[in-house]
Amino acid sequence: MYYLYKMIKPDFKALQSLLSEPKKIAIIPHRNPDGDAIGSTLALQEYLSQLGHESQVVSPNQAPDFLHWMPGFHQIINFEKQNDLAQEIIANAQLIFTLDFNHLNRVGDVMQASLEAAEGSFVMIDHHEAPDSYALHTYSDTSICSTCQMVFHFIEALEDLDKITEQMATCLYTGIMTDTGSFKYASTTATTHQVAAALIHLGAKNAEIHQAIYDNNSPSRLHLLGCALQNMEVIPEYKTAIIHLSQKELDHYGYKKGDTEGLVNYGLSIAGVVFSTIFIENTEEQIIKISFRSQGDFSVNEFARAHFNGGGHHNAAGGKSDLSLSDTLSHFKEILPTYKNKLNQ
Repeated sequence: MYYLYKMIKPDFKALQSLLSEPKKIAIIPHRNPDGDAIGSTLALQEYLSQLGHESQVVSPNQAPDFLHWMPGFHQIINFEKQNDLAQEIIANAQLIFTLDFNHLNRVGDVMQASLEAAEGSFVMIDHHEAPDSYALHTYSDTSICSTCQMVFHFIEALEDLDKITEQMATCLYTGIMTDTGSFKYASTTATTHQVAAALIHLGAKNAEIHQAIYDNNSPSRLHLLGCALQNMEVIPEYKTAIIHLSQKELDHYGYKKGDTEGLVNYGLSIAGVVFSTIFIENTEEQIIKISFRSQGDFSVNEFARAHFNGGGHHNAAGGKSDLSLSDTLSHFKEILPTYKNKLNQ
């Protein structure tokens, strides 16, 4: 087994005691939240509200359009667009749950400053490697496929599975499905399927959720996909696929947030490829955003940490570059020979 499983388990009895009296609670996903971040935070919010807490999800910025249908989505406070209210919620929170990330810099500089100045105690629920130590209670498990599955186990450990509603089940199933690539990634375990089955039993409509996420494309997104695939370069010597999109191309095809979700995985569908990357130019932030995916023993988490100020999971990670798109691509290709043996194992 090529995963190095690491788990930090909280004192669930202490958490039960902490949650036994009503509190003001802020629930925070990472910046540019995906299905797992939104699903886990919305499900946890409903659970905490059932316990009598005044809980609110505060997202660093807006989630992509294909997640807006999720139950409770329009109750989310957007830190960028509703800054005064968001700051007030964080400042007044007695507890702050951070979900699907484990370093406060994952929310962006301005929101990070608000969280670091907050007086409330932190609770972390996350499945990424190398968690920071800012939380009073940390639930971290790199062997679990998604934070949504962890929220299910969190509620289970608090002996409250009977409180999972159809809406919560829908949110949790969405996050598990998206973070496992519809249950095809190696992180999908027998327990994952058992949790998914339980969520379907509790009301999650799996076919409808899949359709809402994957079968709701616009013509412009499919044209952008065609552009990305046209740009794709395969380097057989290193079993690597490289995809790139410039800001000009994004603008030409009317890019909306979420349109590039999953594009990096197309490289891994090519026979013989074990390492797939996508480089996306963002002129507003003056960076190149990078996603890495791999199969087997090659750790993109280690690769991203070593070269592109990033990290994530063994087979899925992200990073960024301050160079131009062309210089970033050149730099990446200069690094590849160092990993020739690992990529060809």
